Amino acid sequence: MYVDKSTLRVKFLKRRKKLYSKEIKFPFKKIFSLIKKNFPRKKVSISAYYPVNFEVNILDFLYQAIKINFKVGLPIIKKGNKMIFKYWNPKEPLYLNKFGILEPIKSSAKFNPDVILVPLLVFDQNLNRVGYGRGYYDRALKVLSHNKKILTIGIAFSFQEHSFIPANHLDYKLDCILTDKNLICDENNENFIFR
Repeated sequence: MYVDKSTLRVKFLKRRKKLYSKEIKFPFKKIFSLIKKNFPRKKVSISAYYPVNFEVNILDFLYQAIKINFKVGLPIIKKGNKMIFKYWNPKEPLYLNKFGILEPIKSSAKFNPDVILVPLLVFDQNLNRVGYGRGYYDRALKVLSHNKKILTIGIAFSFQEHSFIPANHLDYKLDCILTDKNLICDENNENFIFR
C-alpha cells in the first residue's frame, strides 16, 4: 500500500515520541569499524547532529570520537535553504537556530566531512529516508558527494523502519543505516567496503 511522505512523517514522529527510550543501546562501534575499513590512511572528519525531538542520542559516540582524535562537526542552516558543516568543540557553547536545533558558534571553521551521521524519522531497507521535509540534508549531501567521497549513515531506532518509502530524484539515498538492532548497508555500492 502506497503511503506519502507527509503521512509517514506524522505517523513516525508520534511513534518515535511514544517508543523513545534512553535505555535502547546502539552498536556505535560499527561506525568506527566502517571508517577504519574505508579510510585507512586518512584523518577522518565526522559531521553528526545534536539530538532533538526524541532523535537517537549520539552524543556519547561523538565524545568518544573526539577523544580518539577525530574532527567532529555539526550542521548549520544558512539562508537560501542551505546547510553547511562547522567544527564543534564540546567545551564551546551551542546556539539555537530558528528550528530550535543547537548549532556551533558562528566563528567555527567550515569543513566538508568524510562521514555524515544523518537523523531521520523513517527509513526502509533500500536506504531511503524521510526527514522533517525541508530537504536540507538531501541538498547538502548531493553537493558534497559531487566533490568528494562521503560515507552517509542514517541513525534510527529499529521501530522507525517502514516497508517502503516513495523516493524521487530530489532524495539522497544513504550508504548505511545504523539501528539498535543492526547495520544496513548498500552491498552494491562500489565506493565502500561494508563487510
